[in-house]
Amino acid sequence: MTLYRERLWAPPALYLATALVIPASLLVFLPISVLAGVLVAIGMYLGVLVLLWVLAPVVEVTDTEFRAGRARLPRALVGSVEAYEGAEATAQRGPRLDARAWTLFRGYVRDVVKVEVRDDADPTPYWLVSVRQPAKVVEALRS
Repeated sequence: MTLYRERLWAPPALYLATALVIPASLLVFLPISVLAGVLVAIGMYLGVLVLLWVLAPVVEVTDTEFRAGRARLPRALVGSVEAYEGAEATAQRGPRLDARAWTLFRGYVRDVVKVEVRDDADPTPYWLVSVRQPAKVVEALRS
């Protein structure tokens, strides 16, 4: 049973910014052929949109595991869970970050959750994951 699920979609501004591949490809291919320029511009922009969609990671909490992107952590190995927002989240991603921690960051998602890993065989002390609703993730992991 899924307790929490979120896909870390890019913000609309990023989709708009990637539209710059259209004039860039037109500049390159219009001297060759107008048709080639238009087709390549459309194809490249659609390719970028598909990549943004496909590469958006999923953060999910189920009865049995915590999943962040491709990584999975069994719930039995989840220790303490903390939510960080604003400046404290920035500090957790920067000067307070342990180099051994497993991370999943997206620059356009400001808040993070810190999930302790309780496994003596695992050198990773915790996971630090970008999420839009850290309180809900913490609540789901503690339930």
